[in-house]
Amino acid sequence: MPSTRSNKKRVVVKLQNLPAELQEAIRKQYPTGFTDHMIRVDKGPGDFFYAIVFETEDTSYLVKIDVNVDGQIDDDDDKDYYNDDLKGADDLADAADEEEEEEVRNDLDDDLDD
Repeated sequence: MPSTRSNKKRVVVKLQNLPAELQEAIRKQYPTGFTDHMIRVDKGPGDFFYAIVFETEDTSYLVKIDVNVDGQIDDDDDKDYYNDDLKGADDLADAADEEEEEEVRNDLDDDLDD
């Protein structure tokens, strides 16, 4: 049975360490970004990296991509996003309640006058 392996050189390298012309070629191959093309490469227990595959005529590159994995939401960010303590919110709510109560009283007074 013949071997299906090519004689290409195989290289693992960080994107930043590639020459500028190869970086440009990668950007052209992945014009919309790497997200849908990345693979996770496990190096051992709890150790991994993300990479994309890039081929040239003589070399097959596994290009490491730096990825920030943030599994926890910072409590301060959570508070900023879900901040219910808007300045003046209570005053606005109270004013709206008072207006609604006054309208109801006026309607009742009108009904009683009729």
